Amino acid sequence: MKLTVYSADGQNSKEQEFEDFPSFDNKKKGILAVRQAVLAIQANRRQGNACTKTVGEVSGSGSKPFRQKGTGRARAGNWRSPIRRGGGVAFGPKPRDYNQKINRKTKRLAMQRALYDSASEGEILLIEKITVEEPKTKLMAQVLDKVTPDGNRVLLVDDSFEDHATLAARNLPHVSIRDTASLNVMDLVSSDRVILTLRSIDTLLARLGRKAS
Repeated sequence: MKLTVYSADGQNSKEQEFEDFPSFDNKKKGILAVRQAVLAIQANRRQGNACTKTVGEVSGSGSKPFRQKGTGRARAGNWRSPIRRGGGVAFGPKPRDYNQKINRKTKRLAMQRALYDSASEGEILLIEKITVEEPKTKLMAQVLDKVTPDGNRVLLVDDSFEDHATLAARNLPHVSIRDTASLNVMDLVSSDRVILTLRSIDTLLARLGRKAS
């Protein structure tokens, strides 16, 4: 896989071949794994703390609101009934765990497929390193405008970021940063452009192993 590599200031670029980059001869292989990984990430982000009180948990008298017969109204047995204001909730949500587990092989396959698809669509760009002389948003914006002038959602990936780079990028509304160790499938599929440093792509390819083919 050939990828475009930019200099640290974004002025110059060149094409570089990466032999260990994931590749897929089967067009459908890994797509289901990507879907499963994205659903798991979204589910794991849910807090699951929505809670409603049942009839037995709300406060209120347990006596009948009025007598059983002779009023002309429908019989009622409890002030805490779900049909009354302030009563309990029938079949309401309770705290629960939404977490989904994915085995390591499926997670790696999903990451390989997402990386391959992003690179095939020209969304993966490389830069020698992400650095700015001062922690100024203007300096970071100038570099990104040269590398990806049309990127709406840009993800910067590096093994570790300098303090200047972190401070300079955090005020850009369309830019987010992620260290290589925590990069996941959701980050790749939700970004218009993914800019990785040379050391981060080496770390990522080593983590993913050989070609998926």
